[in-house]
Amino acid sequence: MVEGSMTQGAGQGPEVERTATLRDFRVPAYVHETGPYVHSAHPGEVVPPPEETYPEGYTPTERDLPVIHRGDTVQVTVDPEAAAAAPQTDTGQGPLYVVGDVHGYLDELVAALQEKGLLDAAGQWCAGTARLWFLGDFTDRGPDGIGVIDLVMRLSAEAAAAGGYCKALMGNHELLLLGAKRFGDTPVNSGAGTATFQAAWLLNGGQKTDMDRLQDHHLQWMARLDAVEEVDGHLLVHSDTTAYLDYGRSIEEVNDTVRETLTRNDADEVWDLFRKFTKRFSFRDEGGADAVRSLLDTYGGTRIVHGHSPIPYLLGEAGSEEDEDNSEPLVEGPHVYADGLAIAMDGGVTMAGKLLVQQLPLGT
Repeated sequence: MVEGSMTQGAGQGPEVERTATLRDFRVPAYVHETGPYVHSAHPGEVVPPPEETYPEGYTPTERDLPVIHRGDTVQVTVDPEAAAAAPQTDTGQGPLYVVGDVHGYLDELVAALQEKGLLDAAGQWCAGTARLWFLGDFTDRGPDGIGVIDLVMRLSAEAAAAGGYCKALMGNHELLLLGAKRFGDTPVNSGAGTATFQAAWLLNGGQKTDMDRLQDHHLQWMARLDAVEEVDGHLLVHSDTTAYLDYGRSIEEVNDTVRETLTRNDADEVWDLFRKFTKRFSFRDEGGADAVRSLLDTYGGTRIVHGHSPIPYLLGEAGSEEDEDNSEPLVEGPHVYADGLAIAMDGGVTMAGKLLVQQLPLGT
């Protein structure tokens, strides 16, 4: 069961606080009205409809997540022998690990890293030359987003001193927090009427304690994060979208374009960047594997690894009858799909799922 509070969004009536259960996450099919798409709410999440159904000028101003029914996602069986034959690391480099969306769940993150032998009992880096990549979304919805950022920054220094590294990618929630801090209630151009970063941040589960503790060095760190990287044949991104192609034809070009956009400090430009990074589900259903290939062919790599879209929704397990009274996590590991070309890493820690830390390639 998920303990927490749910409140109605702006313009939806008075706020109502109550305990949320998995029943709250059962979302009906899309309802298309005269304006933007309107759906049942998923607590604290601004999520657009599947990418192929975006209306012209769509902007993320609704909080929702659709249930994707079982069978919609093409799954494959992971072959340990094939995974072991994946590209090897460079000489002297340790094993490669990736971390899914954290969303402020600091205690769960520390426990997951300790379980994999990356942190010792005191929470210090103990993995020597191992390499660790975070896939973005450190804050919002959970209790201690700033604590998560502080930990990742500290581990970056400790891992480097030991001959390894700890690095992180830009997620849509980093863009959202940056925008809320920089632009507040400044109106931005939106295909669905007036919008502001402050309103979107609150709708996305923004935590006042995070904003109160946010300092300049946190903002500078987030603004410098890369959006895309390729490591050992794995193309690492936050969002399961092809929108990265809008920002460049190489990894370097995408990362430079994102950083330059943030440096110009234009609210409308940053909003458009956030809007595109919020898109999801490009890799599911028929044509999903081709969407993955479009990224791999452009940026390199043989498999894409992403966060952003919770695995329970990719599997259609969120709020299903058989899971409603089950206190066990809905997710036990990464989800491999799109003809084996995509690995989803968001275990749904905010919805009774699991904060995932996975060594790559799978099967080792």
